[in-house]
Amino acid sequence: QVQLVESGGGLVQAGGSLRLSCAASGTFLAILTMGWYREAAGKQRELVATITHSNRITYADSVKGRVTISRDINKDTASLQMNSLKAEDTAVYYCYARLDHEVYYEDYWGQGTQVTVSS
Repeated sequence: QVQLVESGGGLVQAGGSLRLSCAASGTFLAILTMGWYREAAGKQRELVATITHSNRITYADSVKGRVTISRDINKDTASLQMNSLKAEDTAVYYCYARLDHEVYYEDYWGQGTQVTVSS
């Protein structure tokens, strides 16, 4: 049973910072991709940032320059450092991982953590 457990959400004032963390546990061969998506009220889930096993990083245009994603391969964790937060960053942030099960890969999602930025 694979689990993605997020931590680090909360309430912050505009201009502030938050750090989200995600830990993958369970049985899998490797983490192919890990990252975050977010879902604001009334909107579709959208990419925030992802990082692959080869350290290829993708950022949404809306967060470029304000967000940094990193991962610890040995601990099966990833972190998202968010700076200069804006009210429009308010959303539920979901950890995402594509895991290698040797003969197939599968996508997993965390339960989500609320990030609220007050203006």
